[in-house]
Amino acid sequence: MTILSRATLTSILLVGLFHAEVQADGGLTNPFDPVTITDVQVRISDHGAVVLLLAEGKAIPIFVDLTVALSIQGALNGEKLSRPLTHDLMHTILDAYGGKVLRTVITLKGGTYYGALTVAVQDQVKTFDSRSSDSIALAVHFKAPIIVGRDLLDSAGGLLGKPKADTL
Repeated sequence: MTILSRATLTSILLVGLFHAEVQADGGLTNPFDPVTITDVQVRISDHGAVVLLLAEGKAIPIFVDLTVALSIQGALNGEKLSRPLTHDLMHTILDAYGGKVLRTVITLKGGTYYGALTVAVQDQVKTFDSRSSDSIALAVHFKAPIIVGRDLLDSAGGLLGKPKADTL
């Protein structure tokens, strides 16, 4: 897997999510054709911790702080830290009340990634605005789907190549 160059990452972050394309028959494609992320990886790059959302041979890089990176990596590996991080605590609280994360949808608006975290507790389902990194962390903790739009995957998803960065 390749960590993308700084110029590529900068251009990826400047691309918007919602734009419709004209099909051959003159119709418009759905501006949010959902794609489910098939793998999540955490890496350390020259620019800090980055979460890679992988699907269809492409990677969407989202830079996160180190604490979030550690939380996501721990959840991916099934590791428990000696003291719970914020996402571990939220997971424990939701579990205690019979709640779970159903999914998160990641979008890109104005160069900023957003998360829409859908949570179910008992018979109530609510969606919460969140930082993309927090919603990814909770989705990973609950093994819930992470969804992006096809437009985002096509515009921000760099092609995968050989590894260049260290795994966290």
